[in-house]
Amino acid sequence: MNKENEIPENTVGYSAENIQVLEGLEAVRKRPAMYIGDIAQRGLHHLVYEVIDNSIDEALAGHCKNIETIINEDGSITVCDDGRGIPIDYHEKEKKSALEVVMTVLHAGGKFNKESYKVSGGLHGVGVSCVNALSKYLKAEIHRDGKVYAQEYKYGKPLEDVKEVGVTDKTGSIISFVPDDSIFTTLEYKFDILASRVRELAYLNKGIHLRLIDKRTNGKSQNVEFFSELGLKEYVEFLDANREKLIEETICIENENDEIPVEIALQYNTSFNENVYTYVNNINTIEGGTHLQGFRRGLTRTLKRYADESGLLSKLKFDINGDDFREGLTAVLSVKVAEPQFEGQTKTKLGNYDVSLAVDKAVSANLKNYLEEHPKDAKIIVQKVILAATARHAARKARELVQRKSVLGGSGLPGKLADCSNRDPEKCEIFLVEGDSAGGTAKQGRDRQFQAILPLRGKILNVEKAMQHRIFENEEIKNIFTALGVTIGTEEDSKAVNLQKLRYHKIVIMCDADVDGSHIVTLIMTFFFRYMKDLIDQGYLYIATPPLYLIRKGKQSRYCWSEKEREQFVKEVSEGGKETGIHIQRYKGLGEMNSEQLWETTLNPEKRTLRQVAIQNAIAADRTFSMLMGDEVAPRREFIEENATYANIDV
Repeated sequence: MNKENEIPENTVGYSAENIQVLEGLEAVRKRPAMYIGDIAQRGLHHLVYEVIDNSIDEALAGHCKNIETIINEDGSITVCDDGRGIPIDYHEKEKKSALEVVMTVLHAGGKFNKESYKVSGGLHGVGVSCVNALSKYLKAEIHRDGKVYAQEYKYGKPLEDVKEVGVTDKTGSIISFVPDDSIFTTLEYKFDILASRVRELAYLNKGIHLRLIDKRTNGKSQNVEFFSELGLKEYVEFLDANREKLIEETICIENENDEIPVEIALQYNTSFNENVYTYVNNINTIEGGTHLQGFRRGLTRTLKRYADESGLLSKLKFDINGDDFREGLTAVLSVKVAEPQFEGQTKTKLGNYDVSLAVDKAVSANLKNYLEEHPKDAKIIVQKVILAATARHAARKARELVQRKSVLGGSGLPGKLADCSNRDPEKCEIFLVEGDSAGGTAKQGRDRQFQAILPLRGKILNVEKAMQHRIFENEEIKNIFTALGVTIGTEEDSKAVNLQKLRYHKIVIMCDADVDGSHIVTLIMTFFFRYMKDLIDQGYLYIATPPLYLIRKGKQSRYCWSEKEREQFVKEVSEGGKETGIHIQRYKGLGEMNSEQLWETTLNPEKRTLRQVAIQNAIAADRTFSMLMGDEVAPRREFIEENATYANIDV
């Protein structure tokens, strides 16, 4: 046979029969992570958000004022609202009840008909049908037209037709579901995670009562209602509760341009960070987009024009840029868009060009009026901008010194760094170790091929309360930057991080298991969160977990990482309840271990436990760091008291 006519071996047996068509909700069950992000904690909670979003859509359309989310005793979820109730009448095209269509057909629902909902949240998701697909049981109970209707489902499939089960004088929908334990790796709902989202929705949709109830009998049952009368104004004040504000009143902008409702609240504080959070139809657009571009453009242009016309910049010897206008700024921007176009890696970046123009117009007109009507506040804001520009100018010089190679042509790496021999970043890891003593032990105990050790002297600078140039002048922080090989800052963005030359894909914070060690871990994490957040987002930052105890009795010994483990082992080796002959060594510092012990418990990849640092909620993380590392004492004391059961305190 002519070779040109031969059939390639890898195509033999590959025909139409091999093409699998997944019917109904099978595609969701086959590839759940494609629809809800993952099958762990994030995806589990996303199921609740999808159901709540349906109720919020009713509220946006003006038909719902109360939404209640319940974590039931058995861990299942129930979401109730007082909206119109999902339609139950016969759907001609699908030949079944409209309720069944909504619950079993992807991309089906009233939000796709703009006569029902002008805007809707979660449009880039797949709605309540996805929740049904990933639940081993779901019940929909609908109150409308004076009657109660119900339908039950298992694994996304209806058990029977929609039935009339009673009468009612109310309207609304009640959705109860049990996540499928054959799909999800965790089934435990976290009250705090759900509370953060419900609180967020209350601020974004003022005038709606949202209640979160935890009925689980674990001694922590809770019942909290979130309601905001003023919306984003109260949201910004909540976010800035742990910061010292510069101007008395939060600036509020609310108007509609080109049929796009725009709502903004902003406040300046004494911090050195920019915190701008953007939303489209209640979706947190963590990657920003055109609405954020419009906001920044309108803010910079309006403030620059006012500062120039007032003569406040006349003595400044260098230019100011967009960064300077946003230092110490906390803002929340919310837009409602009929047909949002999402892009980006996580589909949370807005691409609608017309939204940029609408936001720009709203900011320019309203902020201009505010500055003219509040000259005292305007002067304070411009002075903050000038201070930021001056600090940025000083920081650029300090940053250049950090990133400049050795004048002798050496590697430019810190002298204390014990580097590894491997040069493949994906295989290399660096340990940031508290103190020279522990650093010395770690250097002896490590695997030199892929593990690098950088000892840090004492507590690094608290970047939450330091100006940028002070950060780049700090010796320990300079050592971290140069050891990692990253570059930071561009003319456009002084905090932009370039990870192209990152030398390690595992950066491990390793500190003593005591109060001081925990404080140092928090200081280092604050530094990464504020100045190298991209490293956290990429999954490169970890925390080592050295053991708390070494317990011996005779020839038996065990490392224990918690009080519970210690108590369990002591119980196992006790004879008749007597603890005689048991030796308990409490490790208060890494330096108390020899190199073999440190390798065996904390460094050896086959035995160690590393905790990966991830940002579940950037807003909550920002608020926590500003509270823990800021100047306000009262909220920090309250936080410590509330979380004392999780703390490891040595007396």
